[in-house]
Amino acid sequence: MEHRISRFTLDGVPGAEISVHPFSTEDELGLTLTRYRSADCDDVVLLVHGLTSSSDMFIMPEHHNLVSFLLDSGFGDVWTLDFRMSNRFPYNMETRRFTLDDIAAFDHPAAMAELRRHVGARRIHVIAHCLGSVSYMMSLFGGAVTGVTSMVANSVGLTPRVPAWARVKLRFGPPMLEYGLGLPYLDPRFAGAPPLSRRRLLARAVSLFHPECREPACHMQSFMWGSGRPAMYRHGNLAPETHLHERLADLNAAADVNYYRHINKMVRAGRAVKCDPGDPRLAALPDDYLADAGRIETPVLFLTGDHNDVFTDSNIVCHRVLAKRAPGRHELQVLPGYGHIDPLIGKNAHVDVFPRVLDFLKRHAG
Repeated sequence: MEHRISRFTLDGVPGAEISVHPFSTEDELGLTLTRYRSADCDDVVLLVHGLTSSSDMFIMPEHHNLVSFLLDSGFGDVWTLDFRMSNRFPYNMETRRFTLDDIAAFDHPAAMAELRRHVGARRIHVIAHCLGSVSYMMSLFGGAVTGVTSMVANSVGLTPRVPAWARVKLRFGPPMLEYGLGLPYLDPRFAGAPPLSRRRLLARAVSLFHPECREPACHMQSFMWGSGRPAMYRHGNLAPETHLHERLADLNAAADVNYYRHINKMVRAGRAVKCDPGDPRLAALPDDYLADAGRIETPVLFLTGDHNDVFTDSNIVCHRVLAKRAPGRHELQVLPGYGHIDPLIGKNAHVDVFPRVLDFLKRHAG
């Protein structure tokens, strides 16, 4: 398949000093931090992707991306994390049955330890998206990571809420896919599978319900997440080079359906809770991640599009809950005309969204 934009390209951050820093988790997975450096800076920014995506969502060459924006705006030391949800690794297509608790317990603490090894005691600000945001907040509010100066959470935090159709998919999708179709993961590339294969037939069936565009990867992503035509973004917010089958599939690839089980449990509980409270490996984490929310001093900026068809008003609700426990500490920004992921990958995000993030970071920097 022809790629008009090379997969895993670094062309979106010209002029930066780039270095890659592999590290391992306590449960023996290899993960990666990538550093983009343009100048010495007392404030370090860590960017965390969501499920099916990767650090590539922050360095896209087809628009002024978040890494370049931060480097150009005085934050000269930016790091991106590829954790176990990243499509740069094979973990999403292996039958491992990971949960967000595994990420909160193992990935984020290991990433912070590796980051601290390089940056020392400097201030660290975190910008996280989707389930990267949920899992990082679980790690932060669960006490597994400390020393975070500020955090920006896009789309969802500790109170995941989804549309009614998404609730149905979360409840019945995993057993139907795993045991009915023999598919432990979903992939936007299913339309390119061999003819008459289960993957190809599923993609064709999904496309029948999505006449809004001609890109099968866009249709599959709407099937995988949320409820809408499309669900993950507003079409008009994407650059034409982004809304292409191969590019969409590169940016938001395969997802292990077992994560849906944990999300379903959280949605039904109305807050982030442990998937298996009896798992001894996770005994250090709380069963309810909101239990001690008031004592966490890290200020959080909650971002959400006003057309968020994946996690609806999750961040509005989370901000309201936390505002009662720690009045004045956290902030909320609702983005007009934006959806779930386009606040970070949209063609005009550097004009409409990134300056709001920058203002928050500057107010909490030295």
